[in-house]
Amino acid sequence: MIVAVWVPLLLPLLAAPAARRLAEALAPRTAAWLLAGSAVVLAACSTAALALLAGAGALRLPPVAAFGHLVLPVVGDQGTVPAACAATVLLAAVGAALLRTSRQRVLLAARARRAAAAAGSAGGDLTVLDEDGPDAYALPGRPGRIVVTTGMLRALDPAEREVLLAHERAHLTGRHHLFLTALALSCAAHPALRLLRGPLSYALERWADESAATAVGDRRVAARAIGRAALATRPTSPRPLAALPAAAGPVPRRVAALLTRPHPPRTPRTVALALACCLALSTACALEAAHDLHGSIEVAQSE
Repeated sequence: MIVAVWVPLLLPLLAAPAARRLAEALAPRTAAWLLAGSAVVLAACSTAALALLAGAGALRLPPVAAFGHLVLPVVGDQGTVPAACAATVLLAAVGAALLRTSRQRVLLAARARRAAAAAGSAGGDLTVLDEDGPDAYALPGRPGRIVVTTGMLRALDPAEREVLLAHERAHLTGRHHLFLTALALSCAAHPALRLLRGPLSYALERWADESAATAVGDRRVAARAIGRAALATRPTSPRPLAALPAAAGPVPRRVAALLTRPHPPRTPRTVALALACCLALSTACALEAAHDLHGSIEVAQSE
């Protein structure tokens, strides 16, 4: 176990750059799933590795060993005390970060929905705020809301407004906030996964752009609407943390992508193979470490 348990802690340093490189070559929807899924797998395996290291150290404590009827010398060979202590501290920090991130996102999203409902006029899934500063964003929830200011509505023509609303509606129907939440929790578990924040945000915006272009049936109108909305955006009040704005990410790159004829993505096989190997190896090593620790416990109990 002592060798296998370290692999899931180190592999995110290699897997995150590979996932980022691979996402650039994929369609937006596929890229978003790849980035979020890879982050969750890597974070889960690294957290499991910390738990196994901490558990192996805890089994060396006389009260824990006595409770499980273990023989200390047998279990004690599975890990060192310093590694177990460090893993325990890191595991506690990960747990605190996960709880803090979850609580922050839930509370701020609920507060933002209440504030939007109180400050604006609602119709269907749309809330219009009487503010001169042009702004628009999607607020996830049950139900999700599209929040747009009167300033933004005045800045766009009717066709561009349709694109803007379709873009924000795509964020809600695609549940893009869950992708961002999954990555935020993964980053709390392993700092190396923060490298995926920018690529995931871009992939989700491109996903919504393509959905909006399909909804209006004109990619040039969609590109013009995204560009004008980004240039016009001047929020007069801070956006909620959970907001998914239309003017996020590298807008010129998004506009260029809409103006370019879509073509089948060319997946770099070497990078894809490297990422697949990282994910498989991380999962296999975490399972192997857990199996070894379980086997050691059974041996200790039988003596």
